[in-house]
Amino acid sequence: MTRRPSPRAVRLLASAVGMGTLLTMAACMHDEDRAGGTMERRQARPVASPAAQRASASPAAPATPTALTDAQAQGALLTDADLGAPWTPTEGAALWRDALLKATTEDADCGRLLDAVYTEELLGEPAGARAVAGFDDYDEGGQLRYQVTAAHRADVDGRLAWLKTMPRKCARFTAVGPRGARQEVRVTEVGLPEAGDARQGLRLSTRGELDGAPATLTLDLAAVRVGDDAIVLTNGGLAEPRTEYTVHAVQVGAERLKQTRQDPPAPPQTPVEDPSQSPSPTQSQSPTRGPVQPQPQPQPQQQEAEGNGEGQDWEQAQDQDADQDQDLY
Repeated sequence: MTRRPSPRAVRLLASAVGMGTLLTMAACMHDEDRAGGTMERRQARPVASPAAQRASASPAAPATPTALTDAQAQGALLTDADLGAPWTPTEGAALWRDALLKATTEDADCGRLLDAVYTEELLGEPAGARAVAGFDDYDEGGQLRYQVTAAHRADVDGRLAWLKTMPRKCARFTAVGPRGARQEVRVTEVGLPEAGDARQGLRLSTRGELDGAPATLTLDLAAVRVGDDAIVLTNGGLAEPRTEYTVHAVQVGAERLKQTRQDPPAPPQTPVEDPSQSPSPTQSQSPTRGPVQPQPQPQPQQQEAEGNGEGQDWEQAQDQDADQDQDLY
């Protein structure tokens, strides 16, 4: 006959089973908490966006170009050696400038063009550094004016676009000279080589009076943008200008300006001085402030006298050495 368990044994067994269940649930909850915390920590790590990843992988933006300096503008100028014969450095403004270029007209655009040619500011007033060189052609009586200026790119491009409209807007108009004489003006386009980043060429011809006699002035005008800088050129005179000089000056000048902007400026060179040789009061002046004066050459008689003096000094020194030797002994 099977013996039934007592009520106390049943209660103890139920308590043990319940305790085991509670422990098992607690262990599971602890594992879930650990897993959840790990997941939360993983999700809390910042993840870079695709745009940020592309930005970090892309190269740094190029540095903003520095403004043209006066030294760079001067170094980018043309020389008479670049142009060749018959050009030589100018001796001053041509006589026809005031007589034939200083004119007015009722048309606003055409008057603006005349003012720009007279003041040599085809691209407007320079915004920074500026250097100008002038050359004369005495064979043809012409003059070439070349300048390098600092400018704002957007302003230059806008001015070039305006110049491009001049052959249509101001193809032919009438102006009045400084003495009231009427002048007939024509404007046409001149083709320029593919130099620089943007360019425009014009030919302006005006017929008026010079010293009471009929005269015609013809000028080639060129404006070129090279990066954030600009070149302005006028070439002509009372004879028809040779456009090959205009083309050559634009080609050489644009390349020189570009190269000048790429090369870093050379540091000033200071001559090395020997501290053991202290200059005398008469030699303390810098040699760059004046030409070095040649020293007079001694005459033959003076050289012979100086030679005799040197021989006597040498003999006296030998006698003194001999006396010192006798004293020692």
